Amino acid sequence: MSSTKTIISSPFFSVIITTYNRAQLLKRALDSLINQTEQDWEAIIVDDGSTDETQTQILSYLNEYPQIKYFKKNHSGQVHTKNEGVRLSTGKFVSFLDSDDEYTVHHLESRKHILVQNPTLKFLHGGVKIIGIKYVPDRFDHSKNISLDDCVIGGTFFIDRSVLLLLGAFSDVVLGEDADLYDRAVGAGISILKTNSPTYIYHHETEDSITNNLRLNS
Repeated sequence: MSSTKTIISSPFFSVIITTYNRAQLLKRALDSLINQTEQDWEAIIVDDGSTDETQTQILSYLNEYPQIKYFKKNHSGQVHTKNEGVRLSTGKFVSFLDSDDEYTVHHLESRKHILVQNPTLKFLHGGVKIIGIKYVPDRFDHSKNISLDDCVIGGTFFIDRSVLLLLGAFSDVVLGEDADLYDRAVGAGISILKTNSPTYIYHHETEDSITNNLRLNS
């Protein structure tokens, strides 16, 4: 008698969503994800110790969409939370969706097209619409502001998972972990491409964001 094994293929995308006390905003992010024209994805929600009943608020999403997975851990900050998401991911490419941001409906489809058409590409980024304050503190001097137009936006990153792990994922820095990762990828000679298609919507009007707090207190 022969037996058959069920082979479960990994998704093309692992979308990592880190969150902390943003249950209502998180719903907007999740709505933008489930409405994607490209559906070959898993979502890894890593809750950094929220106290606002985040899990209860998104329970309907978890029940209806099995590709959305939720993990809660003790509060340890954004870098550790992102790295936990990377560890839990299984997709070919790892991407990100901040809990207060959102995707336009063709975001994943457009990025998959680029990645499939460029099989040697390991790191894709760019293509953002900024809503709100367009300046953030300089990661090397928090008393100075720089334009987001001159920054790499981590939410737009699509990184080959094996490459991301090889780079050691995100470094534990106070500010600019995305730029730090990008710089290390450049230094390692990783194949990188920037797109200008603005399908990632970056909400920077939220006053309690890390960068806005640093900007206001500097």
